[in-house]
Order: sequence, then C-alpha cells, then structure tokens
Amino acid sequence: MISSFFNGIPLLIYAVPVIVLFLAILARSTIKILREYERAVVFTLGRFQRVKGPGLVLLFPFVQEMVRVDLRIQVVEIPTQDVISRDNVSMKVDAVLYFNVVNPEHAIIQVQNYLPATNMLAQTTLRSVLGQHDLDEMLSERKKLSTDVQEILDSQTETWGLKVSNVEIRTVELTDNMVKAIAKQAEAERDRRAKIIHAEAEFQASQTLVNAAKILGSTPAAMQLRYLQTLTEIGGEQNSTIIFPMPIDIIRPFLDILEKADKGVRPNGALDGASAAEAHLGAP
Repeated sequence: MISSFFNGIPLLIYAVPVIVLFLAILARSTIKILREYERAVVFTLGRFQRVKGPGLVLLFPFVQEMVRVDLRIQVVEIPTQDVISRDNVSMKVDAVLYFNVVNPEHAIIQVQNYLPATNMLAQTTLRSVLGQHDLDEMLSERKKLSTDVQEILDSQTETWGLKVSNVEIRTVELTDNMVKAIAKQAEAERDRRAKIIHAEAEFQASQTLVNAAKILGSTPAAMQLRYLQTLTEIGGEQNSTIIFPMPIDIIRPFLDILEKADKGVRPNGALDGASAAEAHLGAP
C-alpha cells in the first residue's frame, strides 16, 4: 500500500500544475474588473443580457462573454479631404472630431465597429457640407460650418449610441494662384474703403467750411475777430514777413474804377485819347 502511494506521487505532481492552470483560466474568464469609465456589454449564449460595470463583474464561464466599451470622449482626426466649393474653388480641408459612447448596448449591437464607421461618416459629411458654401463663407464662417457638420453627425450617429460633442475645421488649404487672387481682392477692398473714407472726410470738411462761412457772413464782427486771431497766430510764429488781411469792402471802389477804365470811360466822365479821336473823325 505504501508502494502504491509513492507510485501515485508522480501523477499528482503532474496533475497539480494542470489543475492550477485550469483554475486560473476559469478565474480569468469568470472575474472581470472594470474601471470607472468602462462598461461591459454581457451576452449569454450569444444573446444580449445587460450592461454591467464599473467594478467587479462575474461571468459564467463558457456561457457568458462580454465586450468592453470606453465611455470617455475620443478624438478622431479626419484626414485631409479634397473639397470643391459652390463657386468651383478646389481646396484641401481637414478637421478634428470629438465624440463619446452614451449607449454601450447600441454601440456594440447596432454597428460593427463604431470608431471607423464614425470616421468615414465624418469624412463624407464634411465634403457634403462644405461643398454647399462659397469660399468666402468657408474662410469667414468656419465656426458656423463646424456646427453644421457636428449637428448632422450627431443626428446620424444617435442610433449607434454615440454623442458627437464637437467638430473643429482645422485647416483650409488653397492653391498658390487662389491665394494670390484673394490677396489682390483684399488689397482692392482696402483701397476702396480708403477712397470712400477720404471722400467722406472731404465732404464733411467742405460742409463745415460752408457752415462757418455762413456764420461769419451773417455777423461782420465775427469776420473782424477772425482777422485779429489770424494776426495773433502769424505774430506768434516769429516770421519776418507779416501779412495784414484787408476786407474786400475797402478795395471795392478801386476795383470799380479799374473796371470802368477797361471800358474806355474815365472816372470824371471824359473820354480817353482813342475815344476822342474816333469822335473827331466821325464829326461833320
């Protein structure tokens, strides 16, 4: 009997590691630990049972299985897409997509692999939305276009148990010829604005001068005060030449005399030499 006991020892030595290995595999397939941001979609004999986690999850070996789902926000880079705008301008556009799983059951059952499916859907949606707008809208209203893409993706991925929180259009690349054309357009626009501002300034200045002339013309004393102020300004600059402005009323009689002399009439009413000779020759 003792000899049979010692004969069974080698069999026991070989059997123990096998048993330990079997128990380890059984425990590994039975006991699962999920982190706070993870959920387990449990299937029993291939049929969905429920969503478990986080924490300790126990499964019946060989009967139940689970699929881990990460609930954290995932960042997906949308590759560069060739886009043709509504005004037939070709460009390259890339974007960044932010989404997370809100329904683990639908994310596993409704779609085979939600990550590449969302990426491909984002690419097609980006090309479709940007192709409906002009180049100027893409450059100036990038935030609005990002919001439009985000709303479309969110509505289409809702049945997959996903929530698209944000889409950011990152880069809009244009050809060199188009960049030069845009630069010329911007320069022309700046020149147009400068000319308009200059014209408006000239108009306002002329209007102000007209108003000032009306005020000075209605009050003669105001004109005299203006003359005195001008003299004060000239004298304060220490110039060697001083100009005294003279009212037009003072030199008006002299201008009348010169005008009459040009017409051949002297101031005392006598005829000049040429007029007298003509009168003498014409007399009988």
